[in-house]
Amino acid sequence: MTGPGVRRRPGRVAALGLAAGLLLTGCGGTDPPAPRRASLSAPAAIHIPARLLAEMRPIGAGVRFHPPVRGRPTGVCAPRPGREEAHLELFGANRVVLIAAGVGIRGRCVGNAVTTDPTGVVHFRPGATLADLFRAWGEPLTATRMASFRGPVRYYLDGRRVSHPPALREHAEIVIEVGPYVPPHVRFTFPPGL
Repeated sequence: MTGPGVRRRPGRVAALGLAAGLLLTGCGGTDPPAPRRASLSAPAAIHIPARLLAEMRPIGAGVRFHPPVRGRPTGVCAPRPGREEAHLELFGANRVVLIAAGVGIRGRCVGNAVTTDPTGVVHFRPGATLADLFRAWGEPLTATRMASFRGPVRYYLDGRRVSHPPALREHAEIVIEVGPYVPPHVRFTFPPGL
């Protein structure tokens, strides 16, 4: 009620309005309408440069593209990984091959080259090699084989083709390919603190 001499209580009015709104909507009895999805051909669509589209590859499906850890840590067995990081990308049969999380780690034993997640970031100690990482993973790396992929193996370091497995060095971008050519990335943006 309103009128002369009646005090309004804003908090009470707001609470009554909220309660009325809940009653009218049925307290969530039905879902709200789904939001409209933007079409990629709509004027507001994000433009992806052709260069980036040429570099994109899907992640392959199945164990061939997601090999589990089968090896043991190599080198020094310590409680923490090395302080240096490099980024490694693998492509087989024109698809991304994921490097398993936990390569080079067994219990409290952390080897010379390890992965803590499947992003391709490799933590390593000075002197560690790609061979150490693949041995710890339990996967082969030769001139004609990378994991389960056979054929000429190509190596790229910071976007440039190299004739042999590159050395692990701080913030290197290493790409290994078997099969169709995939334009290699030149750099990787490491998370802050790495």
